[in-house]
Amino acid sequence: MTPEIQELLADLEREGYVAEPAIATAVFLAREMRKPLLVEGDAGVGKTELAKVLARLLGVELIRLQCYEGLDVQTALYEWDYPRQLLRLRMAEGQGQDPREVESRIFSRDCLVERPLLQAITRKDRAPVLLIDEIDRADDGFEAFLLELLSDFQVTIPELGTIRAEHPPHVVLTSNRTRELGDALRRRCLYLYIEHPDLEKEVRIIRTRWPDARPRLAREVGRFLQALRARELVKPPGVAETLDWTQALLRLRQESLEAAVVTQTLGCLLKDRADLQTVTPTEVSALVAQAREAS
Repeated sequence: MTPEIQELLADLEREGYVAEPAIATAVFLAREMRKPLLVEGDAGVGKTELAKVLARLLGVELIRLQCYEGLDVQTALYEWDYPRQLLRLRMAEGQGQDPREVESRIFSRDCLVERPLLQAITRKDRAPVLLIDEIDRADDGFEAFLLELLSDFQVTIPELGTIRAEHPPHVVLTSNRTRELGDALRRRCLYLYIEHPDLEKEVRIIRTRWPDARPRLAREVGRFLQALRARELVKPPGVAETLDWTQALLRLRQESLEAAVVTQTLGCLLKDRADLQTVTPTEVSALVAQAREAS
């Protein structure tokens, strides 16, 4: 492991993000090579948080585009401020202004409403971090549009011409793999897959984020989560759920797992009705006993 990767690992942990060398290496290379980083993994493993931490480490703005089904280019890129345009048209009425001058005033930059993708390439001071979150939720057409943007970091607005990035952003794309992404998009990116953490990493994450948690509680929580994820669940709990549950246990002044409290707080971990019905109180008691015995 190079000194640069060791330093980045330490920086990430100081920001509360516990990572292994593979994650730090991917972030380092994406930053140095100025290539987009595509991060895949189950929900809640820390994909979005990685982009947030990167922005804090670089001391730059984080611009986030949350993808969803039906997202179109206009919504992600820009819109015209129609009320302002209409106001300018009314002010020009009866003044005998040249139509070309009126048009240039209506379709000017101050009538343009920048959406996340355009914001990311128009920053004048420093390159921001552009987070394109859950790209797998957008459709193939939007993904195809991103190919040009990520290749040249420029967009063409018919009324204004081509806008090029003075400082191309650091780009992080995340995917929960609800659909397969195209090969063309993958080729333009460096790739990172984040797994659910093993026991030791999960305990470190808990202790880093919630230092008030006693070592025994942190290890019991970690062991319980490891056993829970081994079951067939619709939505296995991620790190985000681990941290929420740990906070809940601390608020309830728990120093060790108790079956009754775990049963009452399962909603912090399991976010699907079928999963809640699957993990019965009897099974919770067995999992708690296993976690406490091992700790």
